[in-house]
Amino acid sequence: MPNAHITAPPRQFLPADFAVTTWDALQPYFETLQQRPINSSEELSRWLADISELEAVISEDACWRQIRMTRDTASKEYEEAFTYFCMEIQPKLQPYADALNRKLLDSPFTADLDPAQYFPYLRNVRKQVKLFNEKNIPIQAELSVMAQQYGVISGAMTIEVNGQEYTLQQAAKFLENPDRKLREEVFTKTGERRLQDREKLDALYSSLVSKRHEVAQNAGFANYRDYKFEELGRFEYTKEDCFQFHQAIREHILPLVGGALERQRQKLGLDTLRPWDGDAEPEGTKPLEPFKDGNELISKSIACFKELRPFFGECLEVMQDMQRLDLDSRKNKAPGGYNCPLAETGVPFIFMNAAGQMKDLTTMVHEGGHAVHSFLSHNLPLSAFKEYPMEIAEVASMSMELFTMDHWHLFFDNPEELRRAKLQQLERAIVIFPWIATIDKFQHWIYENPAHTPEERTAAWTRILDEFTPGNIDWTGFEHFRASNWQRQLHLFEVPFYYIEYGIAQLGAIAMWKQYREKPEQALDNYMKALGLGYTKTLPELYEAAGIRFDFSPAYVKELADFVQAEIDLLTKK
Repeated sequence: MPNAHITAPPRQFLPADFAVTTWDALQPYFETLQQRPINSSEELSRWLADISELEAVISEDACWRQIRMTRDTASKEYEEAFTYFCMEIQPKLQPYADALNRKLLDSPFTADLDPAQYFPYLRNVRKQVKLFNEKNIPIQAELSVMAQQYGVISGAMTIEVNGQEYTLQQAAKFLENPDRKLREEVFTKTGERRLQDREKLDALYSSLVSKRHEVAQNAGFANYRDYKFEELGRFEYTKEDCFQFHQAIREHILPLVGGALERQRQKLGLDTLRPWDGDAEPEGTKPLEPFKDGNELISKSIACFKELRPFFGECLEVMQDMQRLDLDSRKNKAPGGYNCPLAETGVPFIFMNAAGQMKDLTTMVHEGGHAVHSFLSHNLPLSAFKEYPMEIAEVASMSMELFTMDHWHLFFDNPEELRRAKLQQLERAIVIFPWIATIDKFQHWIYENPAHTPEERTAAWTRILDEFTPGNIDWTGFEHFRASNWQRQLHLFEVPFYYIEYGIAQLGAIAMWKQYREKPEQALDNYMKALGLGYTKTLPELYEAAGIRFDFSPAYVKELADFVQAEIDLLTKK
């Protein structure tokens, strides 16, 4: 069994006390690597190890700059430090990274690298060389800075409820309240607050789309979608596969989502569901409250992970000891949640906006799954081996959401509350698919039509949203909120085209859970084995190592959706 207590290896190439400050301090190390002769396979291995060390140090520094900025979006110091890296360091290292990639591909000793381990890495290097374009360096630097403005704008959004100020993440807990008038009030205030910045976010997004299209054209692509598919390394599937996946979700998942909403309507005893009713509990039923604050959330999560498999709990304990957790929501904290791998020290950082809700428990175990992946892959010899694609990274996190359900008694000592929590989780595993398809199909339209106006964008969004929305919710009078709902999705601003991965990985996670229900220990062994491979195998090979299939065909979508629906039926009959 691996040990969760990671010790960063001593540096072999950089001085032990070296810290990233300026480009002038960094440049000599790139020069050394570029000029160093490679006369044997052994020298190539040493050269790759030194590149890996340099990459890890730079990556960890950049990550800390971003972490600090998301923790306090009001800090000019943190924003300037992040901006400095994006504008003054990243652009200057890119030509050197390209030169080192070309040197690797030109070396006769590269043919001696074991393809069983190096194939995905070398494939990725060839892709980077193909995409590199000097003209894109300043544009990409500007894009990195611009994208972070989304967090700054969103992090400042608050509303007042019962005389108290709440972030929008904190206020969301009121949408579970049995008081329907309170839910409507909070829903309305939240929507109106978002509308205050609608034009600002529209303008930001239009600028991002325009610059991204320019990047694609500079690199010789017709549009940014085609460029991004290549950049993301989507070697195993195409845009046509995505369109087929959208169709499968519409045919096989949407009816199940409609069924979940109908159960919600009946549970609440309503004639019609309104947008503020989807998460609500009926009168006399308290919303699920799995924890009070971030301290209780982490202590219960550690216990839950330890029950599942001790190593998983140890990972969270190490993170807690090293203060690599920021869990509670507060003003001027960027929205969302993430696990940020830290390439040199190896112990990642979990960031989230917990407010005591059931969805926060899901976020915690989800990000905890990512953290376990970071721990399991840390000892791979090259930093590049740990830069695994999101289609497997999200299997790590989404599987953990489902694996841990059998241990949620640590959060809910009341059997009925535990049943409700599991039902919510399984319904969420299904309900998330149409939103994934909506966001993904929207992005295809956005970048196929880069010169669109904000009005055309709104019309396209509404049309696509309608396509993946069952007709169970009455939005009358609130259509203007729905028309700009896409602005809630930070991925559109910060990590374009990163979203279909959640759907592909959710299928993988459901398959992992199905395996776990049949052979729990074998499934966990397979899970750890696959995650420990990092990106030394292709996606189909990583899925195979996990004991599942890399498949999102309509037949497979239906098979796994039917399995989850059968489990939901068991919970609703109790």
